[in-house]
Amino acid sequence: MKVIMLERIARTGNIGDEVDVKDGFARNFLLPQGKALRATAANREKFKVERVNIEKRNDERREAAAGIAEGLNGTTVVMIRQAGETGQLYGSVASRDIVESLAAEGFTVQRSQVDLVDPIKTVGMHTVSLSLHAEVAVSINVNVARSTDEAARQDLGEDLTVTVYEDDVDGDFAAGQKDAKQDDRFDDEA
Repeated sequence: MKVIMLERIARTGNIGDEVDVKDGFARNFLLPQGKALRATAANREKFKVERVNIEKRNDERREAAAGIAEGLNGTTVVMIRQAGETGQLYGSVASRDIVESLAAEGFTVQRSQVDLVDPIKTVGMHTVSLSLHAEVAVSINVNVARSTDEAARQDLGEDLTVTVYEDDVDGDFAAGQKDAKQDDRFDDEA
């Protein structure tokens, strides 16, 4: 389907471009959300008349997003979750959780603006990018920890996913030492 873009959308087109998109993308996303118009003669004329207003609206949205991005860039959000000894979370941290944490800190962000391909499933510091506008992107840090004390230690740069065992004095894995002792015991009996 051929459409006229009313907003800049990554990998699709800029304002005023006539582009071919898949029918489902146009019917389910672009047209209902007012991001594009069907490319008809009447809509082309309508776009020519309203182009100045559309570009002005886009500039206002970009400036508002840039204002939010200024305060948000480099912000660290702490998420306290239950996890195993290896740092594997029992659940996960999704874009909804990040949006709720940012809202608690006073930032208004939509779930669709969080660029999180896969949910976070491990303890540690994670960088997440946010697309506040087609032309404004920002990165935040998500500190996933088991407790506030652990979050503070991770914030200082400590890696808490590495486990050191008390029996591991020589640098050999403790289980490997036990296996070697058991093998010696069996050799003595033979």
